Amino acid sequence: MRITAGRLLTLADQAATFLFAVEGALAAVLVGLDLFGILVIAFVTSLVGGIIRDLLIGSTPPASLRGASYPTVAFAGAVLVFGLHQAVQQLPTSLLLWSDAAGLALFAVVGATKATEFKLNPLVAALLGMVSAVGGGVVRDILLNIVPNILRTDIYAVAAFCGAGTTVIALRLGASRAVAMGAGFAVCFLLRIVSAWRGWNLPRIGA
Repeated sequence: MRITAGRLLTLADQAATFLFAVEGALAAVLVGLDLFGILVIAFVTSLVGGIIRDLLIGSTPPASLRGASYPTVAFAGAVLVFGLHQAVQQLPTSLLLWSDAAGLALFAVVGATKATEFKLNPLVAALLGMVSAVGGGVVRDILLNIVPNILRTDIYAVAAFCGAGTTVIALRLGASRAVAMGAGFAVCFLLRIVSAWRGWNLPRIGA
């Protein structure tokens, strides 16, 4: 079956939704939430970033709320963690890092691509790609009453911005959607993995 450009965007978006739903559900399990709480946190983590992006660019109702597919994917990730949480928690930390980096990169490039299609300024499109990738995690952390990780540790939002920016630049230069998204994915993914491996953090006052 031929995969069209639109289908590629949807597949990438849903893959990222599942990965972030699993991550959000794991965070909910760690703080002792019940099944409903796990479902809520998984939904927020995986979909709120895209919802914010769509509202800002005027694409309403948001793509993830136009049908049942996106919520179903998010809830599937939550149920998987609820049913197999012991097995999931025993997965190697490196595997969880790689899946998180993949989800971050996918959301960043999908968000940037969609923002570019709305003829937004390149910088704004890159910023919206970053919002797509990190917005859900920020809201999740607020709901769990912790300072969002992207505001205090790790090269995370910066990696998303770099990946989104790469995608926007490639699209502006005439690259195909698949090539632009692939380049952006590689930049975000590698920057996130390498920064975690090397322990890179942004500078802080007094640090």
